[in-house]
Amino acid sequence: MHPLDNPIWHALQSVDKNKNQGDEESLFFFPEISPFVGLKDWDSSSLQKLFDILPAGRTLSTLIANPFVLNDQWELIFSLTLFQMVCTQQKTFKSSDLPLEPLSDEHIPQMIDLTALTKPGPFVQRTIDFGNYFGVFENDQLVAMAGERLHLADYTEVSAVCTHPAYLGKGYAVALVHYLTEQILATGKTAFLHVRQDNERAIQLYQGLGYEIRTEMYFAVIKPKK
Repeated sequence: MHPLDNPIWHALQSVDKNKNQGDEESLFFFPEISPFVGLKDWDSSSLQKLFDILPAGRTLSTLIANPFVLNDQWELIFSLTLFQMVCTQQKTFKSSDLPLEPLSDEHIPQMIDLTALTKPGPFVQRTIDFGNYFGVFENDQLVAMAGERLHLADYTEVSAVCTHPAYLGKGYAVALVHYLTEQILATGKTAFLHVRQDNERAIQLYQGLGYEIRTEMYFAVIKPKK
């Protein structure tokens, strides 16, 4: 299996292993960082082991190439098929003069408000710990942002790409994604991201920067019945 077919597992096995709250078989982030969980094999035995060690009340999210079957101990809350896109070489892009500001802890309340409004994916109190978040401000208000999330040995994910609805069409998202992608490629890694299949505007934006659709990914939110 390609590492990007099971990116959460491979991230928590490597670069992001310092953020793992699980054990060597059931890997999941600390809840204040991310709800993501990764299993090497999403079979009944692995799901049982995850169920046994998971703290009560945890709701988890996962991202994997092949859908899996839950047993009776689990509840499927939500599922969605996404596109996974990768970039190994950027297309020519006219540099933007936008002031992209690094985001820090002082910006967390605005980051949470913006992601709650735009819903780019799971974003909680310490998601910023994944690093390299940048934003665009208008009158001291955060109106667009993007950053990194999963880190694998040879891949880094661009995530939380979002723009306030009142500020769409100004090129903020393309400038942010271009900047982050440029940084990732400079480290010798491949940049990747995930996007809803019905988000044609975003797909075209990413393709314009050199991203290509690699595969479909299954996103699911699950919860143990305990």
